[in-house]
Amino acid sequence: MSEIVLDIKNLTRRFGKFTAVDALSLSVNGGEIFGLLGSNGAGKTTTIKMLTTLLPPSSGEASVAGFSITTQAVGVRRAIGYVPQAVSVDGSLTGYENLLIFAKLYDLPRREQQPRIREALEFMGLTADGGRLVGQYSGGMVRRLEIAQATLHRPRVLFLDEPTVGLDPIARDAVWKLLVDLRAKYGTTLFFTTHYLEEAESHCDRMAIMHLGKVAALGTCKELEISLGAGAHTLSDVFVHYAGTALDAGGSFRDVSAERATAQRLG
Repeated sequence: MSEIVLDIKNLTRRFGKFTAVDALSLSVNGGEIFGLLGSNGAGKTTTIKMLTTLLPPSSGEASVAGFSITTQAVGVRRAIGYVPQAVSVDGSLTGYENLLIFAKLYDLPRREQQPRIREALEFMGLTADGGRLVGQYSGGMVRRLEIAQATLHRPRVLFLDEPTVGLDPIARDAVWKLLVDLRAKYGTTLFFTTHYLEEAESHCDRMAIMHLGKVAALGTCKELEISLGAGAHTLSDVFVHYAGTALDAGGSFRDVSAERATAQRLG
C-alpha cells in the first residue's frame, strides 16, 4: 500500500462568520495525481493556501510529507512546491535568473545550483529560452518556467492552483505532458485544482468535489460516475450533481477578477 503523503483531518478556515473550508478530511497517497474540483468560491484555493502554510487554519490539522502545517511549517515548505494561479515569475528577469533566485531560496548547495537549473530548463523545454526575458515568453512558457522553479528542489508534493488557466488547448496539453513526466521521473505527488473537467478525467487517479467548503464527493472518476446510480453518466453530470446548479457557481467579483487577470497575463 502506498504511503500517505498528505493527511487532512477536519481542516477548517473561517473568515469572520463565513466558513470557507468546513471540516475537510481526506488523504492522498505518494505519487498520486489528485484533483480538487468545485465551483468558484467552493474553498479550493483556501485549502491549498492552508496546506502550503500560507494561511493558518482556524481549526483542524493536516500533515504534508509527515510535517504538521501548524507546528512544522518550515518542514512543509521544504517538502513542497507551489504553483499559484497568479503569475509568480518576474518578467523583468530572464528564465535562468528566475531559477537562480529560487535555487538560492531553496538553499540548494552552490555546486548543485547550475546542474539543477540546466536540468530544469531542459526538462521543461526552455533551454534555448533561458537567457530571454520572461516578459517575452508565451503563456505556456511562463507556466513551464513556474513549474521548473517550483520543482528545483525535487519536492515530494507539488501543489498547483489552476495550473492551465488562461492557456490555449495546445499549451494546456504541453503543460500536462510535462507534469505527468515529472511524476514518472521523480515520483512527485501532484495536488491540483482545476475548472477543466477534461483535465481531471484524463489525469486524476482520484478527485474530490467541494461544495460550500465541504467535500461533497471523493473517488476515482469511474466511482463518482457510478455513484449517480443506474444509467450512463459523465463527469460533467457528477460535477453538477455534487457541486450544485449553475446558480451556485461563478464565485465572487474578486474571484472572477483574479481569474480573468491571470488569463490576460498568460494570454
